Amino acid sequence: MTDTSLRLGDRATLHYRLSCRQEILVDTFAEGPETFTLGHGDIDPHLETLLLGLRAGDHRIFDLAPGEAFGDREPAMIHTLPREDFPAELELSIDGGVDFSLPNGQTLTGLVLDIGEATVRIDFNHPLAGLPIVFEVNILAAERPA
Repeated sequence: MTDTSLRLGDRATLHYRLSCRQEILVDTFAEGPETFTLGHGDIDPHLETLLLGLRAGDHRIFDLAPGEAFGDREPAMIHTLPREDFPAELELSIDGGVDFSLPNGQTLTGLVLDIGEATVRIDFNHPLAGLPIVFEVNILAAERPA
């Protein structure tokens, strides 16, 4: 008998819903399913781990305690940067996002916490870090790479 449970490298087509404190954040049940390859960084690794071992037809609801989905809030992820590091034409606003290009080509988004005359305080924690999350998933298909 062939093992059809999801593992790293498999393509999964699924519906999922993310909610936090009764607020729905993402709902593909309403928008249509998504397909991605496990292990390619398409979804948060904490959530991806929950998919491992599931099979087509499985429907699960994971009630995740604060920090279990997107990690804990890390004070070390809050940085105070010189205001001069930002382009003069960039309009910064409290609770606004700012994108930073990393040397590897990825983009890191930070949340502006405070804007001073000489400094800007940015939070690089995931916006859902440290919060309770409900992750509902319905696996529609699981495909092994050829």
